[in-house]
Amino acid sequence: MSIPELFSTANVLLDAEAGNKAALLDLLAAEAGHRLGLPQQEVLGALQAREKIGSTALGRGVALPHAEIRDAPAPLVLFARLRRAVNFDARDEEAVDLVFLVLWPAAARKGLLPTMSEICRALREPQTLRRLRAAETPEDVVRLVLQAVPPDAARDDALDGE
Repeated sequence: MSIPELFSTANVLLDAEAGNKAALLDLLAAEAGHRLGLPQQEVLGALQAREKIGSTALGRGVALPHAEIRDAPAPLVLFARLRRAVNFDARDEEAVDLVFLVLWPAAARKGLLPTMSEICRALREPQTLRRLRAAETPEDVVRLVLQAVPPDAARDDALDGE
């Protein structure tokens, strides 16, 4: 599966409120749990376990928390733009205000890394980050992300049998 198949306006949160990293992970776990029909605590536990390995902050104010979830019925990609940036233990020490959450069924783990790679490639351009920070609607966010996804990503997935 590729970003165009996984990402829609229903999965965009604009001006989300979180006072710190723990509150942000809790917010994302609640949203994801609701969408996947899973207990918030199960999702939160998986995200916290991943963060203990090392911060999923990418730098430049972006984080990519991710986890495999044993009982997840399907992959999920959420985007949250925070009203106020929070410390996310980024190597560049920049607070995070743009977050892509990727959750993947543990039974189908093959697609997790290609999806995260697609997101990272889409976020390489500083102008994409500026535009995401200025986007007014979920439709704007989806359009910006889909425009930034490399055109060969979907073809690569097809070749990989995804």
